[in-house]
Amino acid sequence: MAEKYKLTYFNVKAVAEPIRLILAYGGVQYEDNRIEQEDWPAVKNTFPWGQLPVLQFGDRTLSQSNTICRFLGRKFNLNGSNDWEAARVDELADALTDFRLEIKKIYGESAEKDEVKKAELTANFLSNIAPRFFGNLESSIAKNGDSPYLVGKNLTWIDLQAAHYLDIFDTIIPNVLDTFPKLGKLKTTVYKIPKIAEWIEKRPKTNI
Repeated sequence: MAEKYKLTYFNVKAVAEPIRLILAYGGVQYEDNRIEQEDWPAVKNTFPWGQLPVLQFGDRTLSQSNTICRFLGRKFNLNGSNDWEAARVDELADALTDFRLEIKKIYGESAEKDEVKKAELTANFLSNIAPRFFGNLESSIAKNGDSPYLVGKNLTWIDLQAAHYLDIFDTIIPNVLDTFPKLGKLKTTVYKIPKIAEWIEKRPKTNI
């Protein structure tokens, strides 16, 4: 009997969307359980670490978004073709997490409130942090020859995760992909995968 999956997160894309993309790619039927923000305090303590997303399958529960991606990546052959590629996928996922933390300092609810400090953070982010991050991703693709992917010749879960966040970053940092064509091609390539395209077409419409 096939394992039954239940993914619990808020009613947004955010950090759970790469998981949903992996499940879509794998052709997995699962319960997409979405909790409204106002209902979260009442159920928070029922989850292992008091945070989301959480993946349940059978009688097992797994937390932490990158850990869930890595677990599902093994199931659907998205972790790279060898140990080195799997390590590179993990490296890029960790770098992407660090980059998102930098973005949170200047965008969103947890951003710096002092306008002078925020202006300084924004200037440094746009001049140094963002170009370096996107440049490293662009270089990672360039090292793969004619492959459009970040690691090796085949699709991995970091490609799905990166495509999702590139979509978000392109709205936060206007036209950022114009100067990184390989990243633009990566996003287009991932979003054209039939099962991914099908999910994107039917998924709930949310702002983030």
